[in-house]
Amino acid sequence: MTLSDQKNSPRSADWEVIALRYASKKLPASHALLDPDPHECEHQLDYFVWLCRNGERTVLVDTGFDRVEGESRGRVMQIHPVDALARIGVAAADITDIFITHLHYDHAGNLKYFPNATIHLQDSEMSYATGRCMCHARMRKPFAVADVTTAVELVYRDRVRFHDGDYRLFPGLQAKHVGGHSKGLQILVVDGDAPLVIASDAVHLRKYLQTDEIFPMFSNYLETVEGYRVLREMMDEGAEILPGHDPDVVTLYPRVEPDWEDAVIVRKRGA
Repeated sequence: MTLSDQKNSPRSADWEVIALRYASKKLPASHALLDPDPHECEHQLDYFVWLCRNGERTVLVDTGFDRVEGESRGRVMQIHPVDALARIGVAAADITDIFITHLHYDHAGNLKYFPNATIHLQDSEMSYATGRCMCHARMRKPFAVADVTTAVELVYRDRVRFHDGDYRLFPGLQAKHVGGHSKGLQILVVDGDAPLVIASDAVHLRKYLQTDEIFPMFSNYLETVEGYRVLREMMDEGAEILPGHDPDVVTLYPRVEPDWEDAVIVRKRGA
């Protein structure tokens, strides 16, 4: 389905999308860019989960990092994703589906807290996270063994639905496999007059789409930069891109609550 088809879908504007920031971290440029300019200073990365709901299904895009795992990596959680959801009136048990963009520690922790959710994951991501690539310390660095183990356990409890490539998650939600940052990285396109692309780590910061800089952690360099090309083409067709870790997300959109800066409404239903 093309973006034009999505715009013309009768149910194209049914989904509300809320971005929930649960952590922030300032990193030296050498940790945020593959080839940093020596004059570059710190870069701030924000950590998000995204909620999509339409009155029938409540879909959580990624689940954030486990508090202990985050602390072990120098990331301090500001609010647990489950608590952030509760603050907007969504209990963990209300989540019907979890769209895991990839299995890195900051995107696939906390799966144990969502008892009723079906997990949507690319075949290639599970193969990558449990296969021979994980014999190499550099490649397994962004994964937490406990999170991957939980994902495997959920397979044996009939809680995981695997996908191979692009697919329609639900009417109005289109998944696209891009790879690059992780082998099975998938992004989610929310239909609408201007489709919204929850890009996750297909692009960490919005400026990377102009500078071609990339985050210095990837499974395949070519797939990463080809993913940028895909995102630019979608932008040319009128899509709005939601980066995975850009602090500007909480400044560009209206807040859910006036005094809570970490939750913003990215897309209203009917928009």
